[in-house]
Amino acid sequence: MQTEEIRLRPARPEDQIIIRRLVCQARLNPFDLHWSRFQVIEAGEQVVGVGQIRHHGDGTRELASLVVDPAWRGRGLGSILVRALMAQEPGPLYLVCRRELEGFYQRFGFQRISGQEMPPRFRWIDRMARLFGRSWIVMRWVP
Repeated sequence: MQTEEIRLRPARPEDQIIIRRLVCQARLNPFDLHWSRFQVIEAGEQVVGVGQIRHHGDGTRELASLVVDPAWRGRGLGSILVRALMAQEPGPLYLVCRRELEGFYQRFGFQRISGQEMPPRFRWIDRMARLFGRSWIVMRWVP
């Protein structure tokens, strides 16, 4: 069992490689992963969790690329990341996640939204998910 000190911090340029690796291993969207938007969680000197707020051209903001290394899951690190990222944004925030994660995000006030409530970008993502048989949902948090 790992007992290293856990620390949340803004990402640094040298974190770019581990950010990309964690996001790709989790099979999340591998695009738009610039380190400057990320918060990371370190255990000792090792980055074990990452997440970002992605700003879109239409003005919407998305909680995205949230992943914790599998060896470190179940310790509340994902919750730490979500709270930290939400604290830096005034809202509303959107996210796209697998259906089985809906309950996790509901704990922070995110609610699933219907197609009519989605900004165009997220409506397109929702249509693509259904077209390809993916079980993704779109959620929104409004403070």
